[in-house]
Formats: sequence, structure tokens, C-alpha cells
Amino acid sequence: MTMDACRTWIEAVAREAGALLLERLHDRHIVQYKGEINLVTEADHLSEALIVERIRRKFPGHGILTEESPETANGSGFRWIIDPLDGTTNYAHGYPVFCVSIALEVKGVIMLGAVYNPMLDELFTAERGSGAFLNGRRLTVSRTETLSRSLLATGFPYDIREDRNNNINYFKVMALSAQAVRRAGSAALDLAYIAAGRFDGFWELKLAPWDTAAGWLLIEEAGGSVTDLRGDPYHLHSQNILASNGLIHAEMARILAGTDPLFTP
Repeated sequence: MTMDACRTWIEAVAREAGALLLERLHDRHIVQYKGEINLVTEADHLSEALIVERIRRKFPGHGILTEESPETANGSGFRWIIDPLDGTTNYAHGYPVFCVSIALEVKGVIMLGAVYNPMLDELFTAERGSGAFLNGRRLTVSRTETLSRSLLATGFPYDIREDRNNNINYFKVMALSAQAVRRAGSAALDLAYIAAGRFDGFWELKLAPWDTAAGWLLIEEAGGSVTDLRGDPYHLHSQNILASNGLIHAEMARILAGTDPLFTP
């Protein structure tokens, strides 16, 4: 299967999983806790099962890394990286900000990515070397040149109550430096919004590969920049991420580097 055909297929699967989530949004959810504030619902599991079944049927030799199950690795060089429901806390409360994120990694390089927001029927897709798109329309990052005029996004780690390295200090300094900061609760969607030019910059700590894989490719294909907080090259197991339109990247990195990461109540 060509990459173009694979992209068409991944788009269909993302839409199918999103439709499942949308249909169940207002159900009474079965909620389990993986940590004090880190939860999972039956919808996470159902969406994951749907996506994994489609992949195994179409690509039985491919590896799969997904949020709610152990990794399936087989040395094929192909690995699907899946967040079946990014924004679970929002979803469990009926707050309509969540998405499905699917990426294909080939020999260590993200080649395809899809982020689907079923609430708005917005499908963000990217293929390495071919650009990023929203429902078929090519995307480019914003042209905002200064941090003081920028709209930023971020989130907080699940161990915010236990670890002083919890983004609170970074949030304070960025809130005082940018035009505004939003905390919507879905990192994959935040990254897609940078690719679409809706946000100018994003930073967060302690994200997992399934949170960032698709969004990372979207931003780069839309002309933006993705690094860690120090400005070093980003990889899927980086401890933090800094993403932007590229124009405010150095300014964001400089401010973050000069901020004590450890919050003192």
C-alpha cells in the first residue's frame, strides 16, 4: 500500500473511532483510575479496540503502541502509535474537547499522522514531505512574530500534586509574557491547532508518545518547529515538548530556560 493510500485509510479509521466516541459522549461512563487524577473510561477501551482491530486486519505484521494496552512489537519497522481518546477527563465530564490521534512510524520516523475532532468534524492529517491538511485544506502555521501577541496552549501533568516539577512556574511566567494561555485538556488537539495557526505556541511536560506523535508531524509539515524545552531536537521519549510557529520559538525557549521548574507552594 502506498503512503497516499495508507493516509486515506488512516483518515477513515480516525473518523470511525471519533464517531464511536461522539455517539457515547453523553452516556453514563464507567470510569477507572490509573492514578489519583488519571482516569480511563469504557470509551477509551472501545475506541482503542476498534482501531487496533482495523490495523491488525489490514496490517497484521505491524507493531502497535497504544495508551491503554501493552505494546505489540514485532521488528517489522512499522509501528502505529495511537491515542484512542485524548482528553479523557474532558470526555468523562461531558466537556466537548477531545480527539482521536493516530500516527504511523516507519523505521523510527513518523510518516503519517491524523488527529480527528469529532465534535467539529475536523480531521487534521499530515504525510511526511507532503504537507498538513484540515479536511483537505492545506495548513500553515501562524505568522505571529512576538510572544506578547501570541496565543499559547499548555497542560499539566497527572502528578501535579506529587511532583514540584509540575508546570505551575512555567505557566505563571508564560501567562505574564504572552497575550493569553489556554489549557483545554487535549495535547494532541493543541498541537493540531498550532499546525492550523489557531495557537502560536505550546509547551508541556511528561507527555507520552501517543500524545505527540501525530501532532508533531502536523506542525512540522505546516512549517512550525518542535523541540524540547531547551531547544534540543524532540523525540518521542523526550521529557517535555516545545512547539510553535517557529517565529516565537527562541523567545519561548529563552523564557522557559530562565525559569525555575520546581514549584514551591
